[in-house]
Amino acid sequence: MAKSILGLVSLILIGLVAIASAAVIFEERFDDGWESRWVKSEWKKDDQSAGEWNHTSGNWSGDANDKGIQTSEDYRFYAISAEFPEFSNKDKTLVFQFSVKHEQKLDCGGGYMKLLSGDVDQKKFGGDTPYSIMFGPDICGYSTKKVHAILTYNDANHLIKKDVPCETDQLTHVYTFILRPDATYSILIDNVEKQTGSLYSDWDLLPPKKIKDPSAKKPEDWDEQEYIPDPEDKKPDGYDDIPKEIPDTDAKKPEDWDEEEDGEWTAPTVPNPDYMGEWKPKQIKNPNYKGKWEAPEIDNPDFKDDSELYVFPKLKYVGIELWQVKSGSLFDNVLICDDPDYAKKLADETWGKLKDAEKAAFDEIEKKKEEEESKDAPAETDVIFLCFFCQCSELISLCMSCFQAEDEAEEDEGDESDTEAKIEAKSEVSEETSEKDATAHVC
Repeated sequence: MAKSILGLVSLILIGLVAIASAAVIFEERFDDGWESRWVKSEWKKDDQSAGEWNHTSGNWSGDANDKGIQTSEDYRFYAISAEFPEFSNKDKTLVFQFSVKHEQKLDCGGGYMKLLSGDVDQKKFGGDTPYSIMFGPDICGYSTKKVHAILTYNDANHLIKKDVPCETDQLTHVYTFILRPDATYSILIDNVEKQTGSLYSDWDLLPPKKIKDPSAKKPEDWDEQEYIPDPEDKKPDGYDDIPKEIPDTDAKKPEDWDEEEDGEWTAPTVPNPDYMGEWKPKQIKNPNYKGKWEAPEIDNPDFKDDSELYVFPKLKYVGIELWQVKSGSLFDNVLICDDPDYAKKLADETWGKLKDAEKAAFDEIEKKKEEEESKDAPAETDVIFLCFFCQCSELISLCMSCFQAEDEAEEDEGDESDTEAKIEAKSEVSEETSEKDATAHVC
């Protein structure tokens, strides 16, 4: 028992030492003084389409003192970056992690971040600035709701070929990209692995190792017909004698049919229920079927392996560059390190610790919003009264017309023709009034 406890303690200590020895290249929790570490780009300022960042915890959070940076203006471009000591991930695991919350219920816009290499003029950082890695969620309408993982290789940007759905609610989520020295990767959301694989298969960074042999030809005796007519199947005797249509036995010659004028009467035809169409022999499995022919694969002469396919030798900046139709995306807890366990620990200490309180705060706001909307909405009885009032008002107007017609008729009583016109007008008004429904007459 003592040995078991000692062994467990040893494992815990080894884990703590491993985490303690993790190389943290960059970590930003956006505490006080964050602006001294980040440079706001002047990109798009000349045409006044550059958006401003707010330092805030947002409209709902698990801790009002836990702040990040949030986009604040609709239909704006955003660009901001931070520098860290240049490093290479050669022979090391690269971990890129951050959290983002889309308070605006994002319907078109990005929530991704970038790692950049070499020397960058941070004041001019923008959409055309070359980057090494772009990673994070992107949402646009119903068709695009995915995690971007774009890698730059030989000056070309390559998108991941696998589909990785992103989160679409209005709460904070943590996105993690792990790149290993064996050229494998993992994508995590909220500390849960959503995708994993190899740089060789999931990006088109290199030409394929194997290709179809262009000189190969299908053998002449290669049979690709899976089914053939049964040679032993014979057409039944008299099959072709069955007519497609037959006379309608229920039809009768009309009584007024005149054969001298109309010709000889013949019954109309109807489809023959015994007719089975053109005869064809049944199909059987082809004993000589070899399947669909495909050219054999050979080594691709253009393929040249790169043992450093995963390496980004001069990583130096982390940045956010976005276009947003609706603002409200809040970024926080940015991490670049070489230890996935440390990244997991950081996510647990930040997002994991506050996610339940954040969800409760969000639900409370939504509840109050629903209550306010229900107060502002007209009640059913108000709608009924409004309709009732409209009907009454119209009826009163008709009544006034009726009284006016009566007065005019009395004043001009001596004029028989004029009186008749007034009475006719009164009659028309009365008829129109009588067409009103019972609700109007109550008024």
